[in-house]
Amino acid sequence: MPELPEVETVRRGLLPVMEGQVIARAQVNRPDLRWPFPPGMADRLTGAKVNTLRRRSKYILADLSTGETLLIHLGMSGRMLISGAQVGGFHHDHPAPAKHDHVVLDMEGGGRVTFNDARRFGAMDLMPTATAEAHPLLSVLGPEPLGNDFHEDYLASRLKGRATPVKSALLDQHLVAGLGNIYVCEVLFRAGIHPARLARDISPAEAARLVPLIREVLAEAIEAGGSSLKDYRQADGELGYFQHSFRVYDREGQPCTTPGCTAHLHRIVQSGRSSFFCPACQK
Repeated sequence: MPELPEVETVRRGLLPVMEGQVIARAQVNRPDLRWPFPPGMADRLTGAKVNTLRRRSKYILADLSTGETLLIHLGMSGRMLISGAQVGGFHHDHPAPAKHDHVVLDMEGGGRVTFNDARRFGAMDLMPTATAEAHPLLSVLGPEPLGNDFHEDYLASRLKGRATPVKSALLDQHLVAGLGNIYVCEVLFRAGIHPARLARDISPAEAARLVPLIREVLAEAIEAGGSSLKDYRQADGELGYFQHSFRVYDREGQPCTTPGCTAHLHRIVQSGRSSFFCPACQK
């Protein structure tokens, strides 16, 4: 599933085509994805101007001139693909309709945004902009890891007393929004913290070290266009490249990248997810 860097990369790719533009025509080709689309979604989107295109955790939010906000979740395989517009150095003509093109937004400027989702685990919803943060999917989220509300005192206080592995704690969207398996593995490696250590055993000094490392890893991943594993593509169809910078994720059995370390990387399963780590560098 795309994590924060992938969703932020898609949002930035959509900005020049959507933000400040009117949706000239919205086409909805099926009644549902992960759950039913809201009633009359095509009519409610057609003619609306996208005032702001923002992100909350792993959700893209388009604030519309109609007073509603379009919520978009990419799910496991969802893609927001641009055609008919110049994106960076590329211009993609409108392709022939594809089997899994579930929602198509033709923008007034000539661009087209197509939501394609083969597995249909993605989602779209419409909600009043004024109360968007009260939406059931958004109201439970913790602070953004790149925002001012996520700081060392906050993290130390939320980890304190928790008898759960630190890896699981950092994946808890109630604690911090948007972190996923890939980037938590990479952060814990840089911090020298074993993923199975209990959150309550993380010292305030270690929590203070985690915060800038989380921001560092996310910023590097966004700069690289995210990590392309399986289905993920950027809005212009290009791949992300951060997977070439993985230090531990999906590198089981390979040598540790820390200079002077002779250990090989291990993998364990935690809550059904693979955790990759160095048994020598992470304690």
